[in-house]
Amino acid sequence: MTHVTEHPLVQGGRSAALATACVRGGVAAGLGLGVLAVLVIAAWISSPYPDSGPVGALHVAAGIWLLAHGVDLVRTDTLSGLPAPLGIVPLLLVALPVWLVHRAARDTLDPGGDGVRPRPSPGGAVSAVAGGYLLVAAAVVVYSESGPLPADLVTAGLWLPAVVTGAAGAGVWTALGRPLPGQRQAAAALRAAGLGTLTLLGGGAVAAAVSLAWHAGRAQASFDGLAGEWSGRVTVLLLVLALLPNMAVWGAAYGLGPGFTLGTGALATPLGLAGDPAVPPFPLLAALPAEGRGTWVHWATAAVPLAAAVVQGGCVGRAARSWAVRDAALTALGAAWGCGVAVAVLAGAAGGPLGSGRLSAFGPMWWQAGAAAVLWGACVGLPVTLGVRAWGRRVPRSRRPRPAPVPAAASGAATAGATLPAAAASGGTGSGPEAAPDRRTAAEPKAPPAPRADTGEAAGSTPYSEGHARTDPVGDRFGGPFGDPFADPFGDPGYEPYDYLPAAWEPSPPPPATD
Repeated sequence: MTHVTEHPLVQGGRSAALATACVRGGVAAGLGLGVLAVLVIAAWISSPYPDSGPVGALHVAAGIWLLAHGVDLVRTDTLSGLPAPLGIVPLLLVALPVWLVHRAARDTLDPGGDGVRPRPSPGGAVSAVAGGYLLVAAAVVVYSESGPLPADLVTAGLWLPAVVTGAAGAGVWTALGRPLPGQRQAAAALRAAGLGTLTLLGGGAVAAAVSLAWHAGRAQASFDGLAGEWSGRVTVLLLVLALLPNMAVWGAAYGLGPGFTLGTGALATPLGLAGDPAVPPFPLLAALPAEGRGTWVHWATAAVPLAAAVVQGGCVGRAARSWAVRDAALTALGAAWGCGVAVAVLAGAAGGPLGSGRLSAFGPMWWQAGAAAVLWGACVGLPVTLGVRAWGRRVPRSRRPRPAPVPAAASGAATAGATLPAAAASGGTGSGPEAAPDRRTAAEPKAPPAPRADTGEAAGSTPYSEGHARTDPVGDRFGGPFGDPFADPFGDPGYEPYDYLPAAWEPSPPPPATD
């Protein structure tokens, strides 16, 4: 008997692969932290009036790196002396750590050039890469506690593992070929939710950009007032670029209906700006609507979620042409819920506290924006799905079955057969040239004319006129445009036309027996 056992080298290879994946995660964390540290150190060197030394700049870089993972910071050097929270995440900064973790997890499952390099399992790759990254993140959290921007431990324990694990899972999913769920309804719902979310964010970015261009003078004045020297202006410009995705999310939340808060007691919606907003001077905030009731320009932002719901419903409807109505409706509702979850997460990251007191609530409320996205998808996307599905199941007029055309000779014979009895009944007893013809004469066919010796025509054939050329003999014989389709093609007097063929050839009867 042969026992199959796993070779020790294979076990060692898998352990080495897990260790390599853990190292990859730590390197990804170090690269992201190093890039931000270089930018902060460059700003500190170029600043003519630095507030602290290089140690303080490194603490600021660590705080910004944690903020890019969704971790709230606490500002300790405030004018009032009281700590103030800082929770608005520059969404463009999130792209850096997410891409690094994604790349590390994807490369972990890469078989290499020879294809024999040991690889861990997908779950092991996610765990190893995320574990190595979180070890570095934990050290950064401890280091930030002694600086001017310490991390909030609650949000650090919540958002850091969630962001890192999600990015590592996305990298493994990419390495496996981006497979979708086996159920077609779930796959269609995910595609539609992603497409609807992208459409919503794109429309929000367009709305915010139009408003910013309309208030370009205010934005320029705010930009010039924040910094006078070129180093400060470059820093402000980089911060504006990092917050551009936040502006797109704010525009999407504004079009959805709930809007966003501008401090406690102030709310901006398409219906108007209510309350007393607490808006700090910043170029992007110059695009906020003016106080008072909204006009048709503000109401037009409702076209953003409308277009997103139509695109989302159309995507599901095209995929559900062969599905039942119930499956199509459930898929549309699933897509609406998926879009709502994505919008809620983005709105929660794009908003947050900017300080204490009135600035403790700033930006869109995550649950309101998510619920509004679900309602738009259900109320608009569901009817669009059913309509697109019904339109796709229609039969074009050119493909509809048409009734077979009735032959002209058959219809003429039927008409003649129906006319002769009526004529015989009405005028059969008359006399003279107007009288009805005899039944025997009408029923019996006329004898064919005698053949002409000079032309060589056979008996029973129809002579041609003197001026008609004999150009289609096959059509005359087999029912072409010049002949009778029901005539005998071979001149058999006992020929009877039929409209079907026998299912099988019947055998001929056996010959009679002879003595």
